[in-house]
Amino acid sequence: MAGDEPVVVVGGTGMLGGQVVAALLSRGKRVRVLVRPQSDATGLARTGAEIVRGDMMDPASLQRAMDGADSVITTAAGYTRHSKGDTAEIDTTGNRNLADAASQADVRRFVLTSILTCDQTPQVPHFWHKKLAEDRLEELSVPFVSLRPGAFLDQVTRLGDPFAKRRLFWFGSPTIPLTYVLTSDLAGYLADAVDAPGVDGQRIDIGWDRPVSMQEIAQISGRLLGQQIRVRTIPAGLINTAAAVLGRFNPMVKDLGAMMRWFQTGKYVADPARQGEVFGEAPTAEDAISRLIRSLGHSVSDGADLMPPRIADD
Repeated sequence: MAGDEPVVVVGGTGMLGGQVVAALLSRGKRVRVLVRPQSDATGLARTGAEIVRGDMMDPASLQRAMDGADSVITTAAGYTRHSKGDTAEIDTTGNRNLADAASQADVRRFVLTSILTCDQTPQVPHFWHKKLAEDRLEELSVPFVSLRPGAFLDQVTRLGDPFAKRRLFWFGSPTIPLTYVLTSDLAGYLADAVDAPGVDGQRIDIGWDRPVSMQEIAQISGRLLGQQIRVRTIPAGLINTAAAVLGRFNPMVKDLGAMMRWFQTGKYVADPARQGEVFGEAPTAEDAISRLIRSLGHSVSDGADLMPPRIADD
């Protein structure tokens, strides 16, 4: 268990990283957030977190940020391009720089936000880069734990409230089950991973009690809201065509196209057994979907609707 040394958070200005900072502070942790010189850290500073300026592409700044630190959590992801300055190099050179700095600082634990099935997908660059980051930490003998979450269901809200519109938007087949997570749940697991016993060197899948398809999510949310929720999809063939054409000019499009093709295989599925042992029982799909709906201001049904459907005996 750590003393008063800070936990360094990398990626704290992002949606996940900001929630990790809040989760750490709520657990009584001292938090130091690495923020790029051009990024606005006003909101983070108000939380009581210490702000240090630096960049994953600047090794010297990483060494300063980790000076005297107990541990590190990184949620940084360059491929998303969520912030100005995000590039694919963050996922390669940047992650390597982080691992090297953590090794030099002799941190007690490094918590990596990885991606589910990253070790199976060399054809999906931003997945594979997480696997390489895990390997680099292991190579340097940095005490680390890697959390491998599934797809963020919160992403369905990026175009507005889909439940108010009664329509979910999806890419590819709506009937192929995948593993999903909620950002808030993952943030809590990442914060807890700093002190979780017996996890060094482990890669832990993060998800719900079972994989579900987007059509099932529509059905569950419809039951909870008492109204029909439809799914609007872009066919997989159209996605593949667009990725083939636009990917020649934009590597990110090619990368995302490869990810969508992987989703269509039905292999993007977590084994939540270790998650349950370390962080407690995985949420049911019904519970997680209910919480997302409630977070958007909707009222939902209680009771049996929050339980997974029973499978009838033969």
